[in-house]
Amino acid sequence: MASNTLTFNSSNPTRFISGLGTPAVMLMMLAMVVLPLPAMALDILFTVSIALAIMVLMASIYANRPLDFGVFPTVLLLATLLRLALNVASTRVVLINGHTGTDSAGRVIEAFGEFVVGGSYAVGLVLFTILVVINFVVVTKGATRVSEVTARFTLDAMPGKQMAIDADLNAGLITQDEALERRERVTRESDFYGAMDGASKFVRGDAVAGILILFINIIGGFAIGTLQHGLDASQAAENYVLLTIGDGLVAQIPSMLLSTATAIIVTRVSGEQDMSAEVSRQLTSNPRVLYVAAGIIGVMGAVPGMPNLVFLSIATLLAVLGYQRAQASEEPEVLEANSSPVSEPVNPELSWDDVSSLDTIGLEVGYRLIPLVDQTQGGDLLSRIKGVRKKMSQEMGFLVDTVHIRDNLDLGPNIYRITIHGVVMGEAELIPDRELAINPGQVFGDVEGIQTKDPSFGLDALWIDPAHRDVAQTAGYTVVDSSTVIATHLSQILKNNAAKLVGQDDVQQLLDRLKINSPKLVENLIPSVMSLADVTRVIHNLLEEGVPIRDMKTIAETLSLQRGVDKSPDDMTAQVRVALGASIFQNVAGPAIELPVMVLDPQLEQIMSNAVQSNGGVIEPNLVDTVITGIGEATGKMEAEGASPVLLVSGVIRGFLANLLRGRMANFYILAYDEIPADKNIRVVTTIGKQSA
Repeated sequence: MASNTLTFNSSNPTRFISGLGTPAVMLMMLAMVVLPLPAMALDILFTVSIALAIMVLMASIYANRPLDFGVFPTVLLLATLLRLALNVASTRVVLINGHTGTDSAGRVIEAFGEFVVGGSYAVGLVLFTILVVINFVVVTKGATRVSEVTARFTLDAMPGKQMAIDADLNAGLITQDEALERRERVTRESDFYGAMDGASKFVRGDAVAGILILFINIIGGFAIGTLQHGLDASQAAENYVLLTIGDGLVAQIPSMLLSTATAIIVTRVSGEQDMSAEVSRQLTSNPRVLYVAAGIIGVMGAVPGMPNLVFLSIATLLAVLGYQRAQASEEPEVLEANSSPVSEPVNPELSWDDVSSLDTIGLEVGYRLIPLVDQTQGGDLLSRIKGVRKKMSQEMGFLVDTVHIRDNLDLGPNIYRITIHGVVMGEAELIPDRELAINPGQVFGDVEGIQTKDPSFGLDALWIDPAHRDVAQTAGYTVVDSSTVIATHLSQILKNNAAKLVGQDDVQQLLDRLKINSPKLVENLIPSVMSLADVTRVIHNLLEEGVPIRDMKTIAETLSLQRGVDKSPDDMTAQVRVALGASIFQNVAGPAIELPVMVLDPQLEQIMSNAVQSNGGVIEPNLVDTVITGIGEATGKMEAEGASPVLLVSGVIRGFLANLLRGRMANFYILAYDEIPADKNIRVVTTIGKQSA
């Protein structure tokens, strides 16, 4: 029988003890409010409060991105409550024991009241006022406003970020796990900035509470000292006012540290380095900045009456640092200029090695796009291309060849080119230091950028500054970086040219894999029924119309049933499409039961059927124009209803229309009646050629 008892894991006592930290702090704060504390306990707790504030500030500075310190809102709340509880406890001690002297509330408060402010309550009051003004008016107010704006923009940008993740996932640029991780990061980011918006209110309220507690303690202490303990006015002021100011300074210093930490966190931009490293790099990376600063400081140091030594020393330091930065920036160019070219061996005889073979898939880039490929410079294009190949291989059913990437000095510096078997299939120009904001069809508001076209789908787009990414996403744009642009363009070209990527050797490998589980099926197919060349032709026909070949078993079984039948590869393809009807339907309509379609008028369809069967596919040009025009109008109508354009015709003319319309219309499907599974329904949206027939 299990017992509901709390067990202590002796194998990991550290974890057990660390888990008690937060409850212990909460109980300690309750005890400080209710129970009187000795002066020694106040010294310890005030020291802990200051140390905690310093730790929080350092953690904020050295965090690479805000989410690295995601627990900051909770820590800020606990630290603020701890400090307020200490104020309550110290106020009790000051008011009860303040008449005995300035050491009645502990050494920490006394030290801040005497050493820090020089024993003068007037100086202490001025210093406290300055700290409050800096903390409340400058740091806290600014951090609160930044928190509000950041939280609002983060929440507004969430739909755009989610759409960008979905677009990358659909394009094969990221895996499902990576998509889940990015969605979780977006959610955590919105939760964090939402919490920071609320936590900043605690900081602001803490500053107001500090001011009120100061005046209450001064007035109450002075009254208690003079009326209850019989002290004269000067003695009461010396004791109570100094103790109150010391108590206020002890509280305000960690409060200002936490306010500064809050401002640092909410103003941070995610990066790969901590804030100190980023500030040092960005502030001193440009030598001209250092030279100009050195010149101005040097001129000021030459003015009579100025501290010449100090100014001229700092000017010299800045100039030396600028010179070092300038030399460091020139070193790569010097090395490149001094590098000697590698001598090539002289070989008067030609060989087959001198004949360059064509790459199946090639990617050529201008010299300014090389950093996108170079992983040492932070380029992630190689991993993006690997993701594209993996996703397409899984979807289409064959192994996509390696993409060979090389630089081409004949191209423009920002231009890339995609080739298949040496033939240029796509080319576009990028702006590497900008991001592409794609208009998906409906955006709200204007975004500053350079007008262009999305190379993959021809959509209107803008090249924007990366700093405007959140603004563009909030306006409805889909924002991607340069690597994503190339990877998406490559993915689209590979899908449109899938048939060109599969040769007889590839088909043989597919059959060899099938032979492992179905050896008799492959043996009966080749060469008894068909040759390898004919099977390859059938595979090409399927891929040309976007039909995946994942189900090689069904394809091979359908082809093997044609034994003794004299049919062309095109006729064989039609039989395979019927067998793959369920898969084709799913590719077009997804999990839906009903498929909206356009159809030909029966009379028009009969005329085309007769022409295909009797005239060898020769149809009058006017009739072809009528069909193409009608299909274009029907496509617009279906797209207006949010449906994919699908033409449903008889199997006799399906192949002819597919060849006729191939390359004319993108994302257009032509299905035969017998390719529709029996458990699926169709809904006729429009009929083509009814008036003309």
